[in-house]
Amino acid sequence: VDREERPDIDRIYQAAHHLMMRRGGGWPLTMFLTPDDQRPFFGGTYFPREPRYGMPAFSDLLQRVAHYYRDQPGEIRKQNGALAEAFESLYPPLPGASQVLTDAPLKKARTLFEDEFDSRHGGFGGAPKFPHPATIERLLRHWHTTSGDAEPDLQALYMATLTLKRMAEGGLNDQLGGGFSRYSVDQYWMIPHFEKMLYDNGPLLALYARAAIATGDAFFARVASETASWALREMQSPEGGFYSSLDADSEGHEGKFYVWDKSEIAQVLDADEYRLFERRYGLDHAANFEGCWHLHAYESLEKIATREHRAPAEVQAVLDRARTKLLAVRETRIRPGRDEKILTSWNALMIRGLAVAARSLDRPDLADAAERAVDFIRTHLWKDGRLLATYKDGRAHLAAYLDDYVFLTDALLELLQYRWRSVDLQFAIALTEAVLKHFEDRTNGGFFFTADDHEMLMHRSKSFGDDATPSGNGIATQVLLRLGHLLGEPRYLDAAERALRAGWSPLERYPQAHATLLTALEERLRPIEIVIVRGAAADAARWRDELAAVYAPRRLVFAIPDDAADLPTALAEKRAAQQTVAYVCRGMTCSAPVGSLEHLVSELRTAPG
Repeated sequence: VDREERPDIDRIYQAAHHLMMRRGGGWPLTMFLTPDDQRPFFGGTYFPREPRYGMPAFSDLLQRVAHYYRDQPGEIRKQNGALAEAFESLYPPLPGASQVLTDAPLKKARTLFEDEFDSRHGGFGGAPKFPHPATIERLLRHWHTTSGDAEPDLQALYMATLTLKRMAEGGLNDQLGGGFSRYSVDQYWMIPHFEKMLYDNGPLLALYARAAIATGDAFFARVASETASWALREMQSPEGGFYSSLDADSEGHEGKFYVWDKSEIAQVLDADEYRLFERRYGLDHAANFEGCWHLHAYESLEKIATREHRAPAEVQAVLDRARTKLLAVRETRIRPGRDEKILTSWNALMIRGLAVAARSLDRPDLADAAERAVDFIRTHLWKDGRLLATYKDGRAHLAAYLDDYVFLTDALLELLQYRWRSVDLQFAIALTEAVLKHFEDRTNGGFFFTADDHEMLMHRSKSFGDDATPSGNGIATQVLLRLGHLLGEPRYLDAAERALRAGWSPLERYPQAHATLLTALEERLRPIEIVIVRGAAADAARWRDELAAVYAPRRLVFAIPDDAADLPTALAEKRAAQQTVAYVCRGMTCSAPVGSLEHLVSELRTAPG
């Protein structure tokens, strides 16, 4: 099976491999199942065609497994029973009825992040290094929470910004075309596994855009803009949805599309361009990838400018000219393959990233692209009140998973903050209602990965930790809290509370692995601030843009034109007056209408979101 289309199956049998073999799984994964209940009795991650490295040939392995299956049915049944019990233990224990939700996991996670932080190169842990955008966003939010204290947590800000800087200047980031690769094989962020995944770039786009607002650093805005431009240029289909990934290989060699020979670069650039480009990207150092150069920032713009007795902006302009020339040459090469599956959950992550970047960078074209993707999903993957998970070659199929529903709801809430469309709010509500009806564990709280009418599998998984993508339970809890306060809907708030309690045990023990759920916990303990702006569309947008210039991660701002139709009661009651007005809601309590943008900004400054 394609694990990207069937993550439900992949989750189950990766976990089974870990339980059976006492070591982590991987891909490809081969599992041998009993035919009546699909329970595995043997498996492994890779078996060669011929015997090698102490492993049998796959054909020999098949013979051994067949003999074992025929000759040891009792042992297989005994093992399968033990495996079923082990799967049941994967569900987190239930908290006691008196369990109080506290900020202890938030504080513990902050300490653990610092313990794992690489203070020289950024990132967490050693090679291979992954971006971990949820961790970095958690650190930015932690710094912001303490920004009004006598001693704000500047170390949290430093950990976040150093990591963002090193990743963006490293080979993990495509220095010519934008977009991030999957991970770095070294601790320096220099040489990546060259595969580019949509699910990495959506969250990273949002993160860099928010970092630009939080710090005022134009470098982060530039990285966000280049990442977004890559997504629109290379990953958006003519129909509006986004493709899944670009392969690491071209012409049978990993990275061949991206790396350079120095002589090739010298032929393309003039002398001034080459001299600056050589210093910036280390062409005067030894080759760093199989005798070639993979571009990676070695020397800072400021240092180059000082040497050259030129302004940094002038140096940047020359480098931009050089990059444009080299990108044009690179475009003539044989490109890596592109997986043109359109996955709902991954599209939602990119829609969210584009929405955040549109707001932060004032780029309406990014919101246009996000809306095209939303409309594509609504047209092709939303059928009879339920989502489908995947689309390719004109065919949508496979029942959607928890992540599809809640990632898309989260994306819609971000997009609504840039450009109001009542149909998008209605879509978000319908998605949320489907989640509560078909995915919630009504007995113990939290949400299963598959719906109640999904294909019957040997286990129905429910997890709270982040992996390559954010936790579905974490995002579900966030959107339930946000929609619950926006609409005044206690059912949503109650479901969020149950989910937090269901995930409390792993959150308390391993908070560093639950960054998404930590954000939900923070917003449960300190309810978000919602600003509803009502007025003529252009004037309401002006108020929105003023507020968007401030980093306020716990604040949602919705500029709703006074002629907007089909509003839920909680929003319809917040009417425009003779002029544009804003309502500030904290928890379930909203202010009287504020009729002056100056007064609104002043009020929000006293209680920053």
